[in-house]
Amino acid sequence: MSRDRTGVSRRTVLWAAGVGAAVAASPVPVAAAPQTSTTVVESARRAGLAEQAIMARHVRPVWGLPGTLLGVTAWPPSPLEEVFEEWDYWFQAHLVDCATDAALRAPAPERRDRVAALVRGIRTRNLTGWTNQYYDDMTWLLLALERADRTLGVGFPDGIGDLRAASAESWNPDVGAVRWRVGSDYYNACTNAPTGIASARFGDLSRAGRLADFLDTRLRDNNSGLIVDGVHEPGARLEPAVYSYNQGTAIGLEAELYSRTDTPEYRRRATALIAATGEQMTDNGVIRGAGGGDGGLFMGILARYLALAAITLRDTTAAHIVHASAQAAWANRAEVDGLPLFGTDWSTPATVPEQPEDRTRLSNGRIAASATPNRDLSVQLSGWMLLEADHQLTAAGL
Repeated sequence: MSRDRTGVSRRTVLWAAGVGAAVAASPVPVAAAPQTSTTVVESARRAGLAEQAIMARHVRPVWGLPGTLLGVTAWPPSPLEEVFEEWDYWFQAHLVDCATDAALRAPAPERRDRVAALVRGIRTRNLTGWTNQYYDDMTWLLLALERADRTLGVGFPDGIGDLRAASAESWNPDVGAVRWRVGSDYYNACTNAPTGIASARFGDLSRAGRLADFLDTRLRDNNSGLIVDGVHEPGARLEPAVYSYNQGTAIGLEAELYSRTDTPEYRRRATALIAATGEQMTDNGVIRGAGGGDGGLFMGILARYLALAAITLRDTTAAHIVHASAQAAWANRAEVDGLPLFGTDWSTPATVPEQPEDRTRLSNGRIAASATPNRDLSVQLSGWMLLEADHQLTAAGL
């Protein structure tokens, strides 16, 4: 996915390749997928095996430095991937979030220490500091750091301070939204929804509310009810692609606001978007695949925030999608050395990548999805994220 100099979102490449979901003119309600109940113990076991798989295949110290860890972008890795010549900032932010999930599911000093080592790995590999040129990337890491601090006591106040300052710089009061990257004219869902969630968690409900309103009034497609990718300003030129993770973070923002304000409108908007997502972005209740590379994370992010909404709003539709997707992903997993490997489409059997690959570079040093996308860390993180979300709901009795 290219981050080129035109200001068009990296997700546009996915759209051109046919991964973006078409906006449906006449949504058809999704049929309920049959559920096979799992116990809390079984859901925890599955999440634990997904954790072990990523730790064994992808995670290692940065350049051999003690006290650091980072996720190799693919498995089996190429020589350049092995030494982190190739890496992706936002993949690592989600790896920290998944490691936090694991530390909350099965508390242990080594899991807490691992979260800290992963954060140190990101700071080490980023070379110049905590920030980069992309506000969406930085916001994902800000969310991961805030959550690790709040739930585990793993604190990086300098990182949180630098990332919050960068986020503040991205705000354009004339648009009522934040930019996608430094100098961009593009205001997209994948930046604004996570920024709204972060704003709510740091107590700035006014800013969070404005961002939720921006998503609802400027980026919601009136026909489908889904959130489109973004808008260029000035000029109000929409990028109409629809991606699953943008639905997830928009749902998450509305749920965060409802949990803090009890405002019925936030609940109404979240519930409506959950329903539209279930109707148009799942197959038989299972979240639809989105390929490898950046797209590999889209499914897992949607599952994470559906679980949050299910718990916050007691929304059974959101819970159903997560459980149905987890059952499908687990049933269709491949196994290598007794550990799961997930596919880009949770509804079909996963295949095992057999060898490293040389991947095509896109502009600004970005790299494309692997030819065998099940290699990609993003794809495996989505599977892990999904199973942690499934366990959280199961443990909550949902």
